[in-house]
Amino acid sequence: MKITADTDVCIGAGMCALTVPEVFDQSEEEGTVVVLDGEPPASLEAAVRRAVQLCPSGALSVS
Repeated sequence: MKITADTDVCIGAGMCALTVPEVFDQSEEEGTVVVLDGEPPASLEAAVRRAVQLCPSGALSVS
């Protein structure tokens, strides 16, 4: 699984960072998503997919 984040689309809601803080954070400057682990372990796959679903702006995707 590979995570893609579009910071131009991100509105800084923070749902990703709240859902999987091991994988996502927020930039202190812009408040937008920061991907800490672009290819997280399989054990986090369900949580990452949930974070993608919860993103209100659709800035996150997985492949």
